[in-house]
Amino acid sequence: MASVEQYLRPEVVHQIKRLDLRAQFVVKGFLQGLHASPYHGFSVEFSEHRRYVPGDDPKDIDWLVYAKTDKYYVKKFEAETNITGYLVMDVSESMAYTYRQELTKFDYSICLAAALAYLMIHQQDPVGLILFSERIHSSLAPRSKRTQLGNILSLLSRARPAGKTEAGRSLDQLSAMLRHRSLVMIFSDLLCDVEDVLRGLRKLRHRGHDLILFHVLDEAEVTFPFRGLVMLEDPESGEVVEVDADNYQREYLEEVARFRTRMREELGHIGADYVPLDTGTRFDRALMEYLINRQARF
Repeated sequence: MASVEQYLRPEVVHQIKRLDLRAQFVVKGFLQGLHASPYHGFSVEFSEHRRYVPGDDPKDIDWLVYAKTDKYYVKKFEAETNITGYLVMDVSESMAYTYRQELTKFDYSICLAAALAYLMIHQQDPVGLILFSERIHSSLAPRSKRTQLGNILSLLSRARPAGKTEAGRSLDQLSAMLRHRSLVMIFSDLLCDVEDVLRGLRKLRHRGHDLILFHVLDEAEVTFPFRGLVMLEDPESGEVVEVDADNYQREYLEEVARFRTRMREELGHIGADYVPLDTGTRFDRALMEYLINRQARF
């Protein structure tokens, strides 16, 4: 049997060109790694008890209730009430960047999104997809049917990163679109005005939506492996600057750390999750951190 590590190495995933097969590959590896985890779903908020029926997990039996009633009851979790999820994908030009990794930021985000979509559909939770750059320009209504994963991947396969990132504006549009409390999962490199992003996130949270922000950077954007004089180009504006990488590296790394710390604190203040990632990170770390954060909040 192939190891979990094989399924989750980006360089292996990159060899699979078809998105549907790539999604199945990543999901299979991730689920192998989940077998020993306390995973209950996207929301583990306790709701109520219900009578045990064949097929329920015996681990969910409330033995205190059994001691009092001599009947088997299981704990019902909010995950059973069909929370609606939205995968919100940044498809701006900067998401197509990769320095030396096999997957671009966009490719990496697709793998994460596909696995999360699979898990929601497996729980019979409806999940939809929204693509944005300067504005929201494509969307797929939430569905819980098994065919929905194929619909999501089909839309992603046709997407080509282009244009500038205006996440704040797009989040405002999203806030106006959503009519019911939803789980909003955002995938972006956040190479845009951070104040606009935070304002948009606060608006979504104020309206009752749960938020998880996957901040996806290229491995080189996190480690800054450059040496000597280098020319750096902004893929969205075309601006080019020459820097002495050896002298600039420390300042750059400190700035990245400050940015991540601020985002974690700002999102923590509004009760949202922040997951900083880079394309050199295995997918299971990203997804397990997501689930652990959800469980910690409830």
